[in-house]
Amino acid sequence: MDRPTPVLLTDEQMRTFITEGFLILQTDFPESFHLALTDQLNHVYEHEGNPGNNLLPRIRELQKVFDHPVVTGALTSVLGPNYMLHAHRHGHYNASPVAGGWHKDSYWGYKRMRNHHPWWAMIMYFPQDTPVELGPTGIMPGTQNYESRIFEADNPEGEAVASGRAGTFALIHYDIWHRSTPNLLGRRRYMLKFEFMRTEAPHAPSWHCREAEWKRPASFSTPMVEHEAMWEETWNWLSGRLGSLAGTLASGGVEAVHATAAKLEDPYEPNALNAAYELAGMGPEGVEALMRGLLHDHVKVSRTAAYGLAVAGAEAVAPLERALGSGRDETVVHAAFALGELRHLAAQAVPSLIKLLDHPSEPVRQTVTETLAMIGAPADQIVPALIRCLQDEDVQVRFMAGLALARVGAAGEAAVPQLAQALDDDNRYVRAHAAEALHYIGTDPAKDALIRFLLNSRWCPTTTPQSTFYP
Repeated sequence: MDRPTPVLLTDEQMRTFITEGFLILQTDFPESFHLALTDQLNHVYEHEGNPGNNLLPRIRELQKVFDHPVVTGALTSVLGPNYMLHAHRHGHYNASPVAGGWHKDSYWGYKRMRNHHPWWAMIMYFPQDTPVELGPTGIMPGTQNYESRIFEADNPEGEAVASGRAGTFALIHYDIWHRSTPNLLGRRRYMLKFEFMRTEAPHAPSWHCREAEWKRPASFSTPMVEHEAMWEETWNWLSGRLGSLAGTLASGGVEAVHATAAKLEDPYEPNALNAAYELAGMGPEGVEALMRGLLHDHVKVSRTAAYGLAVAGAEAVAPLERALGSGRDETVVHAAFALGELRHLAAQAVPSLIKLLDHPSEPVRQTVTETLAMIGAPADQIVPALIRCLQDEDVQVRFMAGLALARVGAAGEAAVPQLAQALDDDNRYVRAHAAEALHYIGTDPAKDALIRFLLNSRWCPTTTPQSTFYP
């Protein structure tokens, strides 16, 4: 049966998502749907505990949520039409009268450099009426691109809550700061969290785009520093315009460049990020200043400079490739990350990146694995390199290789035999990502390997200790 046509986001909604990092949206299921869904959740949690990654097959009705046109439209708008539903998912049960701690989610327990561009998103779905007193998720608007928690108060001014009637969901940038709020009513509160990944770079707007150029949303509640250059660049990136900042700002001369570059060391992260994006628009002089920042002894300055270089266009590729020879692991990670964000503009760096797959540092190999797929071509060099990554001793390199090959798609067919072996890996995410890669490669051999795996590992959602065989 065909899915309903997705309800795509409007320009104004996309502007709000870019600036604030989240949207609160609503499905229109009948009350009976959510009553049945919460009954299933109550039964499973009472008799079996949290189903973890098996949440979707264990609560079968939940799939209807992810087929709903408002949900598919929101995800398509932000992540493109071929987005991936990630294997990690979690049902959050909040019965605590005390707020949870502010945090950003890790990547299944692992670390990676976080993207400013929306390569990842989460949906937090509330299957019951969730007034503020029931403890909905709290979100700090505009904090998706901050590595540090820049607000000091536990209950900061401007916190948004995903409150609403049953069927409310928050679409959030994966890296936004969030927490659980106090459940003051003592009733059951579920929040069903699912993660999604963009599998291909944007080539054109995937939302209901009517206006090509960026402008601010009519109103927004972001209480932090404004990031006009960052917001405009993100809008352009989502519209398929890579490196749109390059050369758009007059440098103002050596003194002006140096004054802006000095702000890379500002301890207040929003100010430092604004400086990085401004330098990205200042042409060769700005790139030179960002490269000095990349080589800075302080890791925070180096990372901030990498975000600027990641949007600085082709001018940044050659100096970034040279930085791959740095003897400092963090610098190499930051340079590789920026090259990945520059995508096909960085194709010349592929041989240098492949050499780093023998690097003793696990974070270097992890980052390079993802970067190779972001660049994407030439496939005859990248795919054999990613096949090697599937055999790396580090588990994160192996599961990043699966995600990378999902991004490569049909051009990764040569990896099918190694992906089939990865389906037997000890790590659940290596297995899951290998299966996703086979799906996105999509050739007959890939489908055959995937079907064999699914048949051998099929899991009955109604088999429980209380119901082993019948009915």
